[in-house]
Amino acid sequence: MKIEILKSKIHQVTVTDANLHYKGSITIDETLMEAANLIENEKVHVLNLNNGERLETYVIKGEKDSGIICLNGPAARKVIVGDSVVVISYAIMDFEEAKSFKPHIIFPDKTNKLK
Repeated sequence: MKIEILKSKIHQVTVTDANLHYKGSITIDETLMEAANLIENEKVHVLNLNNGERLETYVIKGEKDSGIICLNGPAARKVIVGDSVVVISYAIMDFEEAKSFKPHIIFPDKTNKLK
C-alpha cells in the first residue's frame, strides 16, 4: 500500500512580492528551498495564515539568500505583500517506508532567513 505523507514544510514565511502578470508559480529563496528539501518545479500547497486561502502551484528557484517569497500569476490574487504563508509538499511512498520517513521542516524568521 502507498500513502501520501508530509515531505517538506516551510513554516510561516512572509510574502515579499506578488506578481500577477507572470506565468504562475511561487518563487522561493534557494536557501530556503535547499533547507526544506524542495526542488524547482515541485508541486506545493501554499496556505495563507492571514486570510485562510489555500492553493496549489509549483516552485521556481529564487535568488539565494534573498528572502524572496513571491506568488506569481493567478496566485498573486490570493495574497498581499506581508502575509504569512506556509509552504508544504507531500510524497507518495510505501506504507512501511513512510513509518520511518522524517520530513524536512524549517522555521525561518520574519525576514525569511533561517534561524
